Amino acid sequence: MNADEARLKLRELLGQVNPSELPKLLDWMKNSEDLRARLPVDAMLPSETAAQHKMQQRQRPTVHVDSFLYSEDQVDALCEEGAMSRNYCLSCGSFRTAPLDFISHSFSMSELQFLFQNVLPDLSGRTVVDVGSRLGAVLYGGYVYSSASRLIGLELSEDFVRLQNDMLHKYGMSDRVQVRVSDRPSSLLSHRHSHTPLIKTTPPLTPPVPTQVLHANVCTQEVLLQGADVLVLNNVFEYFMEPTEQIGAWKFIMQAFRRRGALLVTVPSLQESLDALQVPLPPGWVEELPVDYNVYLGRDADPEELRQIHLYRVV
Repeated sequence: MNADEARLKLRELLGQVNPSELPKLLDWMKNSEDLRARLPVDAMLPSETAAQHKMQQRQRPTVHVDSFLYSEDQVDALCEEGAMSRNYCLSCGSFRTAPLDFISHSFSMSELQFLFQNVLPDLSGRTVVDVGSRLGAVLYGGYVYSSASRLIGLELSEDFVRLQNDMLHKYGMSDRVQVRVSDRPSSLLSHRHSHTPLIKTTPPLTPPVPTQVLHANVCTQEVLLQGADVLVLNNVFEYFMEPTEQIGAWKFIMQAFRRRGALLVTVPSLQESLDALQVPLPPGWVEELPVDYNVYLGRDADPEELRQIHLYRVV
């Protein structure tokens, strides 16, 4: 797709948006562009050594491409510029190549639209908690695509918390969104936590909304989970915790997130995540709800990725 074609597609898209919602959509587009300018291409921090190590242990070479920041067209453009590659060399200096695996720790824009407009019900008056909020994609998506009254992000990395708060404040989303820093014991914190700024930030235009710091292990935040109407877990533990820590986190969630009727969103399915850790799913905790995956959200939407989104209700 060339620039003229892209502009035409964009005009078509904007023409379908409710005029009252257009400012929020345009701000969201600026938001992702702003984030791209502040992060390296792979959107990984030097402090994320555990996640990078696990990616290196995969059978095929794997690179992180943040789906919230880069669409397929943008990835193609980066490959054409030489800033990224879709392939790796099987034998140095030869023409034998194989495709790289791409993974993302964030929902794409299409996936966020699907989540809030097709998977979840009306969230008026509801509280959404995103565990491992990272760049804040779920918070931004919930702000644009839902009427949730509170959107709370939990994040270990001080750098990512700083970045999210900067974005929320700059684009006027702090009226409904909170980002909480979770202080954990060093064994849990060392994977993603950083004490020094690693991301380029700009001073907010107005005084920042105070960040609430919880001096406790995230796995003891019982009150927060008990009050959540929706809990989002987007592959949050696999790359950032050792198996024993993952097991502890899951067991805590299964004990604390118990309010009847509350909704749980997971990627991948609960069964897949727990089977990998050999942890049984407690009987009578949640029931899986049907999700209609047969929706068209544009050519950037990946049907296989949408099918990784699962919805459960606490019984």
